[in-house]
Parts: sequence; structure tokens; C-alpha cells
Amino acid sequence: MNKIQNYCTTLKELQDWDAFLLRESGLPGPRGNLELAHAAGSLISRERIDRYCSLTPDQAPVNSPEEFLVFCGVMGMGRLVSEGDRSVLPRLRAFASDPRWRTREGVATALQTWGAQDMGALLEEMQAWSGGNRLEQRAAAAALCEPALLKQPAQVELVLRILDAITCTVAGAPDRKSDPFKTLRQGLAYCWSVAAAALPAAGKTAMECWLVCTDPDVRWMMKENLKKDRLKRMDAAWVQDWVAKIS
Repeated sequence: MNKIQNYCTTLKELQDWDAFLLRESGLPGPRGNLELAHAAGSLISRERIDRYCSLTPDQAPVNSPEEFLVFCGVMGMGRLVSEGDRSVLPRLRAFASDPRWRTREGVATALQTWGAQDMGALLEEMQAWSGGNRLEQRAAAAALCEPALLKQPAQVELVLRILDAITCTVAGAPDRKSDPFKTLRQGLAYCWSVAAAALPAAGKTAMECWLVCTDPDVRWMMKENLKKDRLKRMDAAWVQDWVAKIS
């Protein structure tokens, strides 16, 4: 059995998860226990989801073991949505703007759980999120730009269109000094490369439209994408050509 399966076995035998999750969270630290979070998310009850997700930033500060409980609750919401319970989507969307960055990462991971079951439904929902606030936009981009989800050309084309729409709001943006804008910018600095590598012909064409953009933040984002090894593996000559053009 792998780590996730081992954790599932353990959790099924526990009545009270809290002490175990807190002890094994890996927090504070550079990396939370993602395997445990995946296991917990696959088994967690609605009651635990509600209880864990009710912990405020004061009660469960960023990078604390208590925040790991929130992360597991968010992961559980992703499982509920993948099982057909759309009622938790507004709450999941609200967590995309949570002040705790680990919790926001949990939203993207939870959405990917949904996408693994129904990528079409995830795409439809992320089109709505892409018109939301900066952190909702970032969650949409991060959720969709996961290589394991980008297998169908028509779906990748839609992901590229969503990235294009989000990037349109970056060019000339008046809020570029805000923290949410900077978070979105950082996300788009890698998301474009993931989508482009999944469908090279369409991806290169879509990126080229922004590689000639003079907006400083868009220009920075596209330069960062060109540094990614996945693009070099896709077409090293194309990358080298564009690096030379925009340097």
C-alpha cells in the first residue's frame, strides 16, 4: 500500500481524528502532510468538514497544525463536489480568498479532485471563477493547470481561453500593487506553461499573443513561463527564439 492507503486504513480505525491529524500534519514546516490530507479528504464526514472549516484564521493561523484541519476540511469539500454535491461550492469559492495561503492551496487541490471525476463540470465552474476577484482567478488557473487533468485537446483549448481571459484583466490593471494581484501574477507565471505544454500548437499561438505585450507584469509572467523546463522539452528552439526576441 502507498502512504495515502496506509493513512486511510489508520483513519478508518480512529474515532477521534483531531489529535492524529494535528500530530502528523507536518506543520509548522515547509511542507504539510499532503498524503494524509488526501486520505482525510476522501473519508471525512460532513460533520467534520463543517467543524474543521469553521476554524477562523485566529483559531487556526497559517502554517499551524490547526490550519491543517481546515485544509483537510477543504479537501473533503472537493470530494463532496466530485460526488455530486454542488451545495458546498459557494463555501469552497469563499475559501479561495482566505488569508491563509495553505488553505487557498487546499482549494486548488480540492478542485482538482473534482476535475479528475468531471473535468467538463470543473471547466464550467472555473469560467465563472475566472471573472471573480484576484484570488478566485488564481484558484481557477491553479486548479485547471494540472498536467494530469489536461488530456483532452478541446478541454485544454478551453483552459487556454480561460487563461487568456484572466491575463486580459492583468494588462493595465489598476490594482497591481495589491497582494491579491501579486498572488495571481505568481500563479500565471507557471500556469501558462502547463497548459501550453499540454497542447503545443494552440498553446504556443496563445502565448505568442502575450509575449509581445508591453505591460510590465504580463511581460514578467511570460518570461517566467519561458524558463520552465516543460516548455523547453516541448520546443526548445521556440523557447530560445522568444527569449531572444523579448530580452
